[in-house]
Amino acid sequence: MPTILLVEDDPNLGQLVQEYLTMKGYPTDRAINGDQGLQLFMGGNYDLCIFDVMMPKKDGFTLAKEVRMGNRDVPIIFLTAKSMQEDTIQGFKVGADDYMTKPFSMEELLLRIQAILRRYQRSTDSAETTIYQIGSLSFDYPHQLLSRNTDATTESQPQKLTSKESELLKLLAQNLNQPVSRSFALKMVWGDDSYFNARSMDVYVTKLRKYLKEDPTVQLVNVHGEGFKLIV
Repeated sequence: MPTILLVEDDPNLGQLVQEYLTMKGYPTDRAINGDQGLQLFMGGNYDLCIFDVMMPKKDGFTLAKEVRMGNRDVPIIFLTAKSMQEDTIQGFKVGADDYMTKPFSMEELLLRIQAILRRYQRSTDSAETTIYQIGSLSFDYPHQLLSRNTDATTESQPQKLTSKESELLKLLAQNLNQPVSRSFALKMVWGDDSYFNARSMDVYVTKLRKYLKEDPTVQLVNVHGEGFKLIV
């Protein structure tokens, strides 16, 4: 069955939703703030996320943006005690699939989850998300190959990438022309943002820059105070 990540700081509501969804056959992990929610997301494999909007340490909108950097497709439902139109609009801008205002019916929440998962399953069945186009370069993630698109008269040998190079390039390609923070990349690819892993990532960034020079219009740049950005 699909696994759900619930991030809700209200202990009573959080426990109630978690127990209800688990009882209905949807294993649900629960976090009580945005930071803890991001840690669970990066360490797990979730089919749908439910985020409260107003939370300590990291609000639901910020959490959703960071989750989208690592997985653009995972469905997200926002929970909020507010009914202001501005909150609804902001939620959909950061990639919400649905929005529920507290208090809400557990049965309605379940029906919305089931509808979203059906739509998501149909879209993922037909989507091709394993080949990333980066300028004139094609990145074949499953086979860890970076190659340049050429005509029949030009020879170009694909570059075989290591696992870490592939994971890092995938993260950057998923966020093309958008900054990716150093800490987030380290946690997603290396598991934590320790000093030694940070030095290792700098080496891999240098290697990727060398490979990407095949297309001079592609740049992997440092963004001061943020991290890296893959620009086309």
